[in-house]
Amino acid sequence: METEGRVAVLRLTRPEKRNALDTATILAVERFFSAPPDGVGAVVLAAEGPHFCAGLDLSDLTETSTWESVRHSLMWHRVFDRIEAGPLPVVAALHGAVIGGGLELAASAHIRVAEESTFYALPEGQRGLFVGGGGSVRLPRLIGASRMTDMMLTGRVLDAAEGQAAGLSHYLVGPGDGLAKAVALAEKIAQNAPVSNFAVLSALPRIAEAAPEQGYLLESLMSAVAAGSEDAQARMRAFLEGKAGKVTR
Repeated sequence: METEGRVAVLRLTRPEKRNALDTATILAVERFFSAPPDGVGAVVLAAEGPHFCAGLDLSDLTETSTWESVRHSLMWHRVFDRIEAGPLPVVAALHGAVIGGGLELAASAHIRVAEESTFYALPEGQRGLFVGGGGSVRLPRLIGASRMTDMMLTGRVLDAAEGQAAGLSHYLVGPGDGLAKAVALAEKIAQNAPVSNFAVLSALPRIAEAAPEQGYLLESLMSAVAAGSEDAQARMRAFLEGKAGKVTR
């Protein structure tokens, strides 16, 4: 892990295993997000080597009991929930293989930047398995249950352009440009008012899943909380005084 200003870059460091996720790696990710460095306003999730993550290290599931497999899956849920539902915006820098559990990890980030080398797959069906890291919850929200069904039943692999069109990435960049783009986005995000970032990460997902009348109420309450903060007041004064940039193309 290294920091660049208010951005922390957390890397998967098992390139010899295509950054396959074993228990030690998952728990290391949990430790970071449980106690991120002071002053950090956003995180970039990256990886060493030619691949982001080739999924679960299958040696973790060798000859395990059903109950042990359940506990293993719940551990992944706990850690990935800490990423998705935590206080820090997370930008994933994707390249090469983003497969199985690697795709589940990427889906727990809030923004995804993919290089042209990126490819996505869910090969669990061909291995006699089912997703266990929250993929059946997060991925249908991104690409729809029908497209996920296709990937799991047939082993279909999506290239970077197909993944972008399907909704797996937000930005598609050239070879070697993913990390720089992810860091630039994270730096921009870290400059936002903390209460605004909190509202986007914590309130927006709940509003999106709520019944409309509940969503509207929660939106009103969150809007009032955000607008009433000292930070927001200062930013609005700066805008009205012509000291803040306007939105342009």
